[in-house]
Amino acid sequence: MEIKDAVAFITGGASGLGEATARRLHAQGAAVVLADKNADRGKAIEAELGTRALFVETDVTSGESVGAALVAASELGSVRITVNCAGSGMAGRTISKNGEPHDLATYEWVIKLNLIGTFNVASRAASVMSKNEPNADGERGVIVNTASIAAFDGQIGQVAYSSSKGGIVGMTLPMARDLGVVGIRVMTIAPGSFETPIFGFVPDEMKAGLSSIVPFPNRMGRPDEFAQLVQQIVENPYLNGETIRIDGAVRFPPK
Repeated sequence: MEIKDAVAFITGGASGLGEATARRLHAQGAAVVLADKNADRGKAIEAELGTRALFVETDVTSGESVGAALVAASELGSVRITVNCAGSGMAGRTISKNGEPHDLATYEWVIKLNLIGTFNVASRAASVMSKNEPNADGERGVIVNTASIAAFDGQIGQVAYSSSKGGIVGMTLPMARDLGVVGIRVMTIAPGSFETPIFGFVPDEMKAGLSSIVPFPNRMGRPDEFAQLVQQIVENPYLNGETIRIDGAVRFPPK
């Protein structure tokens, strides 16, 4: 898929991995739509990037909100790239140390944001992309979802987060098979520990611990490395229906 002149719809585009992806795709000639709830940051990035950039306040768990954001995105041209980076997590064990069950509302919130939100955006974006004119290879669009290596190596206290990210991994292949008939590819990236704003609240000793277990490079990932992989997925037409780990060969220990 050609990036230049395509419209890229990026959830979570106002920070972290989504922001890095928006910046890289914009630099490659795409028009980028930052679909996020953080209006202050989103508008600031829109102003900084200038032409070919649009912020749209978006709740990924709402069909109406995502639908309206995609209408706004379509006004810039053909939406051919969708990148799902919106998500969050909440720590909690299946039962607490004193035997209390995991708070169900918290579990439901994580599943709704990470898994249902990703599906909602992917499904609605696919509907829009299915109406695109195909390129020479018959391709109409590409969807890149974001899971986590916690889908495979979930740690103590990550039961909700790992469930949500495991669901994203699980829907990758069937979604790619569903959408192959209309020329839309689906890929998932499973990042390890990356230097995103959420880690700004993490003590330095904890960040050092996360870095120390990465075989090579012996550090946390950089958001633009994630964005570089997004670009490579978009540009390589034979990548489809697979989850790629980007983690420096780390495997999370239990805690």
